[in-house]
Amino acid sequence: MAQPSRRLALLLALCACMPLGHASYMQAKAGLAQVLLRQAWQRHLESGDAARPWPWADMSPVARLRVARLGVDEIVLSGDSGRTLAFGPGWAESSAPPASSGLSVISAHRDTHFAFLRQLSVGDAITLDAMHEAEDYRVASIRIVDARHERIETATAADALLLVTCYPFDALDPGGPLRYVVTAVPGRSAQPAVTQAQAFGASSLSSSSIGGAWSGPPDMPGPPRMPG
Repeated sequence: MAQPSRRLALLLALCACMPLGHASYMQAKAGLAQVLLRQAWQRHLESGDAARPWPWADMSPVARLRVARLGVDEIVLSGDSGRTLAFGPGWAESSAPPASSGLSVISAHRDTHFAFLRQLSVGDAITLDAMHEAEDYRVASIRIVDARHERIETATAADALLLVTCYPFDALDPGGPLRYVVTAVPGRSAQPAVTQAQAFGASSLSSSSIGGAWSGPPDMPGPPRMPG
């Protein structure tokens, strides 16, 4: 397995050298990365230690996100910098750890790993696997929000999973203020266990951080603020 993994890592490096304007650049890079990330996730489960997917990686797998109805099965990475989100969904490290109590925030690019969000419906089941536990969620709400007016408030006792990406999905230019936010709650019911006031608030932290850790992808600057 080591030799094929090294070859895949080399192919990933070569993919990174493709012109950024190439139409299939992001899709090819993201798809290839998920192969290496799955291998790293398996090593993480077997050893319990953080497993880098390739030698120069500065992140590691922390969870596995699944939506059975849509055939979605993706590895979630530590951190949510633009560099990390080029390879997969990223967990905002200032939010609650995946599959634990509290408000956990995961973001990804709208044209690759979180393109499926537009197909989610209220009531859909989402499973989030972490190292020692798994949590089943149901989509409770889907909102299009303006990052200039409301922000995620992670200092809350509410239990929920937020999946965040940029909006519109077919926008030609990155950097817009709109966010597509899916709120999912633990258990089989789609009834919200978290209120809007608990999860969102204009009095939260600056646009460059959530609890000092939010950075987001280049076209998702800062924590999204949520409108009413």
